[in-house]
Amino acid sequence: GRKRDEPRAKIDFDALQTAKNRARALAASVGIDTNAGDEDYPHFYYLDSASQPAALIIQGMGDVTAARFLDVILPNDASGMAVGEVQATELYEPSGALMASGAIKRLDAARYQLYVESNGSRVANWLWSLSDGFVVFDPNDVYAKVPGAVDVRIVQAEPLTVPEPRPLPAKAFIGAHGVAIKREPLPKFTWIEPETESLKSTPLTELHRRLGAKMAPFAGYEMPLWYSSVSAEHEAVRKASGVFDVTHMGVFDVQGEGAAAFLDAVTTNDVYALAVGESHYTYFLDVDGAPLDDLMIYRLAEDHYLVVVNASNNDKNWAWLNAVKRGEVLIDPALPWRVIPAAARCTLRDLRDPASGADQRVDIALQGAGSKAILLGMYGSETDKAAVANLPWAGVVRINLGGFDLIISRTGYTGERIAYELFVHPDQAAALFEALMAAGAVPCGLAARDSLRIEAGLPLYGHELAGDLALNPADAGFGAYVKLYKPFFVGKAGFLAHERVRDAEIARFRLINKGARPPHPGDPLVDGRGRVVGIVTSCALDSEGYQLGQAYVKEVSLAPDTAVAVFCGSDRLKANGYQGLKFGDKLPIPEPAVILSRFPAPKKS
Repeated sequence: GRKRDEPRAKIDFDALQTAKNRARALAASVGIDTNAGDEDYPHFYYLDSASQPAALIIQGMGDVTAARFLDVILPNDASGMAVGEVQATELYEPSGALMASGAIKRLDAARYQLYVESNGSRVANWLWSLSDGFVVFDPNDVYAKVPGAVDVRIVQAEPLTVPEPRPLPAKAFIGAHGVAIKREPLPKFTWIEPETESLKSTPLTELHRRLGAKMAPFAGYEMPLWYSSVSAEHEAVRKASGVFDVTHMGVFDVQGEGAAAFLDAVTTNDVYALAVGESHYTYFLDVDGAPLDDLMIYRLAEDHYLVVVNASNNDKNWAWLNAVKRGEVLIDPALPWRVIPAAARCTLRDLRDPASGADQRVDIALQGAGSKAILLGMYGSETDKAAVANLPWAGVVRINLGGFDLIISRTGYTGERIAYELFVHPDQAAALFEALMAAGAVPCGLAARDSLRIEAGLPLYGHELAGDLALNPADAGFGAYVKLYKPFFVGKAGFLAHERVRDAEIARFRLINKGARPPHPGDPLVDGRGRVVGIVTSCALDSEGYQLGQAYVKEVSLAPDTAVAVFCGSDRLKANGYQGLKFGDKLPIPEPAVILSRFPAPKKS
């Protein structure tokens, strides 16, 4: 891997079977002086040359369902099959050559029966090997793993009777890249940001004005930049508690039996790994691997998810998700007709839309060490207060505090570990904001939110993500939130292609001298020999009064404590060269700086 050894190896299926058979023959040739028992799955299994039919029962193990396993392997939409339903099916080699034909039947919610007309031993060993996760099934993606493990058992059963054949969905399956499939390619998603002259308001706009906030346009909204001063609000969050209006952010609701599969296909993180009451950070990528947005997903119930996106990308994300859900746009350049069958089994709602009625939600952020005490000081049941007191990092729970119906998550965008986001009905947002202030939270504007996230090393779309440098999650230092073991997510191939040539990453830096001219996005970082090794993406004053920023830096200069320098305000520097200089002329001098650790030392929870 780029930074350490990869934890999983893959081998060609036939090479693995040949090696196993040769090892068995070698062991038999010298004999064995212990009774190892019968050779059988799941401990030992071998591929023989017989081409007989076979019936197999596939059942999930742990959190992995048989449906997810089969959805990757077969052309059928196994998850969408009704109990008792039988469909014709085929299994393919990774090359696209036909391995076997047969039928698949859903026995119950957890089990499927697969009958193949020939090559039964190969099919069984193929499924066993895919379940174990050691074989390559996509020659273009050695990272991918079929969801497993599952239990695959050979049974005695009659051939399945297949009813009238019906068209299979336009989905991917193992070997699809090598099968000649004639379907119309889907067009790429395009988005043109609409031009609007008037700024939108949030449910808190009038309150901000009464509080004397400095207001300014942001993401199409009139938003508070600060109330008292950026430094005072920054300090309040680091030492006590601050409350932020983030009601402009998008809040989507995804529900239904297909919700997890749909979200897992359109985001980079592993949605199936989320338990009820958990959340995670993730990304939307376009088909070429470029970020559409970064976002949070919260699992509220078994088939119920909350998705929170950036305000600047809300309308684009909404249009894109709906186009993908309807199967109208390209999601896989290698299979340009591909759709997500599970999308038909989920609903998508915009919870900022008044049409959502009582389910409407907007976000208010409460951040800083004093935030838990503020929440626990509001009146509510002991059960609800205990839920807040015991809420782990990235946890989410629905409770009632202070008379407010809330979805509360322990998450944030400030770097604080005691941090909460409160999802409330917009009609209650102003009252909640005032109640939090009355309990001691300091109102904070977007400027402090920006300085806090820069200090914490967190990315902002358009700066450390996408933007002029076209940065992806790994460029931003968040490659761990892109799960390459997933067989598919939109943009995976493009992301991998970029990873093969990437030689830089976002780093934090700090200027050595206080009072120095602040760096701006686009300013160059240079090493001790004057070579440009980085480009500034963001900068602000940190908690100690130094200019602290983030920059896209070549890997050779990423180590903490590396000495660099920044040409601050480079867009204002004259490029006249050195000819014609005379006494008294001024030349730009870069400000000395040092590379910091990618993230600050973690605070205790």
